[in-house]
Amino acid sequence: MIRFAVISTKGGVGKTTLTANLGALLADLGLRVLMIDADVQPALSKYYPLKHQALRGLTQVITSGVITSDAISMVDLPVNGVLDIVVSDTPEGQIQNWLINQTYRERRLYAPLHSAGLEEQYDVVLIDTQGAVGPLQDAAALAADILISPIVPETLSAREYLSGTMDLLQRLTYGGAYLGPVKALIYRQNRTADAQGIAQQIRREGHIPLAGRVTVLDTVIPSAVAYNNAATSQTPVHWHDRVTRGATPCAYEVMHRLAHELMPNLADVWAGNIGEGDA
Repeated sequence: MIRFAVISTKGGVGKTTLTANLGALLADLGLRVLMIDADVQPALSKYYPLKHQALRGLTQVITSGVITSDAISMVDLPVNGVLDIVVSDTPEGQIQNWLINQTYRERRLYAPLHSAGLEEQYDVVLIDTQGAVGPLQDAAALAADILISPIVPETLSAREYLSGTMDLLQRLTYGGAYLGPVKALIYRQNRTADAQGIAQQIRREGHIPLAGRVTVLDTVIPSAVAYNNAATSQTPVHWHDRVTRGATPCAYEVMHRLAHELMPNLADVWAGNIGEGDA
C-alpha cells in the first residue's frame, strides 16, 4: 500500500480537487482507494455523493489511533475498483484543540494508516489536508509515504511554496522524524507568458533550496473550466472531459499522466469506458 498526502501551506491551491480526482481515477483503474479528509473544512467529504455514510469519521480515527469499519464511508460512483472515504466530522475544529494537548500529536495518523489490516484492505490512501499550518497537517504529512504539493504558477504562490515547504520540512524533521519525499505539481497553469515563465522558473530553481527532498513532477495540471464543471456535477474530471479540442489537453489524458508518473507500475493501465464522459 502507498500513502499520499496532498500538502500545501497555502490555501486555495486545489488540494481537495486534486485529491478527489486522483482518488477517483486510481479507483477507476481498479485499485482499492481510501481517501482521508483531514481538513476541518470538510470539502472532500462533500465532493462526491455517498452510498453509505459511516457513523463516525476523522475524529474517531485520530482519537482512537485505529481505523475501523464504522469510520469508513463508501463513495457512490461506479468505479472499477473501490473508492472509500473517512469523512471530516470536526467542522468547528475541535480535533485541532484536542491534538494540541496530546503527546506525540504529530504521529496520531501514522499508526492507523500503517496497520496491517488497512494494508490488506486498500492499495492506496490519499490524504487531503488543510491549508493552515497546525498539528492536523503535520500528522497527515508524517503518515504519508509521499507528499504531493500543488503550486499555482503565480509569484506569490511560488514564494509561499518555497518558504512554506522549507518550514514544513525543517519543523517535521527536527529531532530525526522521517518525512517522505515531496513531489511538487504545477497546478492550474494558464497559457499566459507570465504563468509559463514562472512555471519554467519553478522547474529550474524551485527544488534547489530543498535539494534531495523535493522534485518537480513533469505532469502539469492546466487551468481549465472542466475541473470546476466536474466538481459541480460531482463526477471525476476524467469522466467529464475525455476529448482534447484545442491546445489544452483533456483531463482524461492529464490525470492519467499524473497517475502514471506517481505510480509507474500503472503506466500501461487506462480507465475504460465508464461514467458520464461517455454519454
